[in-house]
Amino acid sequence: MKKRFFSKVLILLTLPLLTQAQTPWSLKSCIDYGLKHFGTVRIAQYQKENARQLSRQALASYLPQISGTGTFDDNLKLQTTALPAGVFGPEPTRIALGSKFQTNFTASAEQAVFDQSLLIGIKANKPNQERAELNEKATQEEIIYQISKSYYSVFVSQQQISLLEDNLKKTQQVLDILKLQRDNGVIQPVDYDRTEVSYNSNKSQLTLAKNKVTLAMNQLKYQMGLNQDQELILQDSLLLTQIPTIQESQFDAKNITDFQLTENELTLNRLDQERIKAGYLPRLSFTARYGQLALTNDFSDSFKNFTGFGAIGLRLNIPIFDGFSRDAQIQQAKIKVMTQEEQQRMNVQSYRLAFNNSQSQLEQARYSTENDDRNVQLARKVYDMTTLQYKQGTAPLTDLINAENSYRQAQTDYVNSLINFYQARLDLEQAQGTLLPFYNQL
Repeated sequence: MKKRFFSKVLILLTLPLLTQAQTPWSLKSCIDYGLKHFGTVRIAQYQKENARQLSRQALASYLPQISGTGTFDDNLKLQTTALPAGVFGPEPTRIALGSKFQTNFTASAEQAVFDQSLLIGIKANKPNQERAELNEKATQEEIIYQISKSYYSVFVSQQQISLLEDNLKKTQQVLDILKLQRDNGVIQPVDYDRTEVSYNSNKSQLTLAKNKVTLAMNQLKYQMGLNQDQELILQDSLLLTQIPTIQESQFDAKNITDFQLTENELTLNRLDQERIKAGYLPRLSFTARYGQLALTNDFSDSFKNFTGFGAIGLRLNIPIFDGFSRDAQIQQAKIKVMTQEEQQRMNVQSYRLAFNNSQSQLEQARYSTENDDRNVQLARKVYDMTTLQYKQGTAPLTDLINAENSYRQAQTDYVNSLINFYQARLDLEQAQGTLLPFYNQL
């Protein structure tokens, strides 16, 4: 009875995994999984939590600071002092002041009333949290890019396998005919050998293509954060075999996450510059102190007969001269800001260059893919016609072999153009900062 119960529980636990493994994965579902399970996502979440804790830390500096201390001293040898002559006699008198045992418990509190440096630190909380969110966005974009790249690589490699298997099947049919002709003395053995060489070449290419799919699939699983042992079947989407229409793209550097991160860093550095300048201003704080003190020469009375004491007041700290240390810090912060501003201007030009290049590469890749697709159709038509003519005895074997090689080369060119097209499309989405909208539209 227990075995049957545990068997049912095991089936219920493994059923979701089996269902997930057998269900074809679309590009969107792969990205969905990666955005939840890839390790960098958790790192970005930790960074967001760290930014929240930094915010609490900055705010804590302007809250009351309370501390308590306790001391117990055994004055093995009391310090002595000299009283001048005439107080207790004609000669100076040396006496020891204090008690052998001293117990002291003190609680103190300090509340900042005005400290511009702390106020600027609190002002930096929002940019710090925005930076964590931008880092999370950058992480998501990188996951979308890498998963899409690996997904396209797997899918195109599978398309290549399909084409090679079709070639192998057609070549096998020709080989069967040639074998009969060779055995009957109609053709020379060398004609059969030529075609067999082509057949073996197709088999080698097919083996390499299958290995390429395996490597690409393993890379895709890694980018998704999926266990390498788990089966992954991609959805056979017709959208990937059809070349989508390229829409006119608009460039705006402000849409790029790297630009936003640099702007955020500039904001934080400008605030840091203000914080350093604020060090020249006075700092005012409210202080309070209360304690209990016990003085005795008998150890047994060390924790008895306490006397209380306390005080409240204001503390004003006015910076006067620090050897120009703060001025040097201000100049360093100023130079850092100017350097980043210049770097940001260079970055915008770099983003524009990447965008323009991506547009050109995508347009060229689209043209090459459409052209190579037409070539595949024409080469197949020529190959089928030549095969028919060869069977009818109106075309030589050389024409058949040439037609087969042309068809195979056209297929290879098409596969390469297809992967180049999707890579160029991803690069353009990245260059214009639209990877997230691209993912949302899948």
